[in-house]
Amino acid sequence: MKKSISHLPKRKQEDLIFLARQVRKQLPEAEMIILYGSYATGKFVEYDERVEFGIPTSFMSDYDILVVTSGITDREAGYILDKVDDHYYKDPDFQTPVQFINDDINMLNRQLEEGRYFYTQLKKEGIILYDSGRFKLARRRKLNLKEIQQQAQEYFDDKFENADGFLDAGKFGYETQSYMIASFNLHQACENYYLAIRLVFTLKSNRQHNLSKLSASVKRYSEELAKVFPRNNTEEKRLFALLRRAYVEARYNHKFQVTKEDIDALLPKVEMLRDITRSICEQRIREYGDMV
Repeated sequence: MKKSISHLPKRKQEDLIFLARQVRKQLPEAEMIILYGSYATGKFVEYDERVEFGIPTSFMSDYDILVVTSGITDREAGYILDKVDDHYYKDPDFQTPVQFINDDINMLNRQLEEGRYFYTQLKKEGIILYDSGRFKLARRRKLNLKEIQQQAQEYFDDKFENADGFLDAGKFGYETQSYMIASFNLHQACENYYLAIRLVFTLKSNRQHNLSKLSASVKRYSEELAKVFPRNNTEEKRLFALLRRAYVEARYNHKFQVTKEDIDALLPKVEMLRDITRSICEQRIREYGDMV
């Protein structure tokens, strides 16, 4: 894991040094403080102000910080980190936001040993801001088939439930004639169905909202998936493009147009994706069990 934040602007370095000192001062049970996310990878947005769809907007990336503790409950640590958060902010409109998460060292190492995708990515890309030196981060070990099956089932249950919730919200939007909001929820349903497939078949994932990339990443797992959004004529291409754009435009572009007929056409496609996802994921999870 990296140890230098020299790639960041001086003001950002000063912020992170201040935050790490405050955490150590107020939370002596902190064993490691790890910067992850866009500021660790150098892909951060320092400040961006633009007009989107006629609406002035601004954006800046957060500092994502994992505080690893020992000898204290997550609840107690979270309460203290909230106080650090409050002490840090002087002008929330212009300061870089900070997002703390905290984990006990034993739990963190268990997640790393099992190769949980969030934690392995964090270890790969993260930057150590503080290390007490009392603990070492675990290495990923080879999972047995029973563990693989268990992880796949957990990921499937989580993402599939999320997707079904978004699908239900999409149907409610349709029933209340809120077609633009319905399109956003249908996008989110598809995103989570695709993520369920990726996680079940690979136990890996990343942050991705682009349906074109998501659908391409899972198509090898079933020929049936190509039938959901075939894009073999102008109308099919238009429908898929509308659904893909809904992630942003349904929330921010008041001129984004979605009709009842659009949702009429999209709903059965999302339901087809749901059924295919359930079928191939449950089959894959059974196969893991058969190999035990």
